[in-house]
Amino acid sequence: MTNPLDRSTRLVTVFGGSGFVGRHVVRALAQRGWRIRVACRRPDLAFHLQPIGKVGQIHAVQANLRYPASVASAVHGAEAVVNLVGILTESGRQRFDAVHGFGANVVARAAKAAGAASLIQMSAIGADAESASSYARSKAQGEAAARNSYADATIIRPSIVFGPEDDFFNRFAALARLSPVLPLIGGGATKFQPVYVGDVAEAIARVLDGQAAGKTLEAGKTWELGGPEVRTFRELLEFICTTIGRKRLLLPMPFPLARAQAFGSEIANAVSLGLYPKILHMTRDQVTLLQTDNVVSEAAKAAGLTLEGMGIEADSIEAIVPTYLYRFRKSGQFEARATA
Repeated sequence: MTNPLDRSTRLVTVFGGSGFVGRHVVRALAQRGWRIRVACRRPDLAFHLQPIGKVGQIHAVQANLRYPASVASAVHGAEAVVNLVGILTESGRQRFDAVHGFGANVVARAAKAAGAASLIQMSAIGADAESASSYARSKAQGEAAARNSYADATIIRPSIVFGPEDDFFNRFAALARLSPVLPLIGGGATKFQPVYVGDVAEAIARVLDGQAAGKTLEAGKTWELGGPEVRTFRELLEFICTTIGRKRLLLPMPFPLARAQAFGSEIANAVSLGLYPKILHMTRDQVTLLQTDNVVSEAAKAAGLTLEGMGIEADSIEAIVPTYLYRFRKSGQFEARATA
């Protein structure tokens, strides 16, 4: 019988393990001794994961959620399966319903057929089958698909995830470096609860361990992960500008105007065959998402289904974000020395 404390003989398959959140999840699992099979479309681009673990501990394999046979092969023999695959915008064949809905169903069915003891499905705070946002609806679709095929699937819903490779703080810092004006979509009142990627990874690792804060974590729960503070969109942009030492005009932009601008951005991105600058690209669906606060619900807090409920002390943006946004200062990491 396998010793549950000896993870060196236990295999976990991580879909999307080479991505932003994935690399941190792989690191957290490797530190615990798991054998990790990273399933991704381009295994040749996952070599950066090798130094994270011991020799032979991390192995990348090819898998594409559009092809169930490749997914079934990737989960064969795995004790646990983690699905982190997700997209923020649609492009080509990468559609929300295909990646978040169909993909989640394929992974869940494969995990069930392979006899995996646990399945974790990455979702997002705001997932709602009735949402006006295609992204939010597809995330809810993915949750339902995972639970329909694997009843005890654990759902992880983070707020905006920040870290060295994030697509939020880096994006707006890059925009602030180039533009004297930053748009406050909807007036900047939308609330967020940014959560550090390392804390999200630790939460996933603890769910797979089944233990946290001296208590057993039951499978089949939905966890909502947020950082220690709730900030408005305006406050986050002000924090970014202060951190990189750039004074910028924060210009309120009503939602209807933002949607019109986003429509123009979508057209420009399409006719340029994807060459339109990423930091300028915005979609109407993203504008729709900004109309709803992205914070941990009171229900999750009451049920203890949060980072605090796992015994994790969340890192703040003040503690982490300046360590990688320094490159957007006028003198980079030498800013303090240059102005001393």
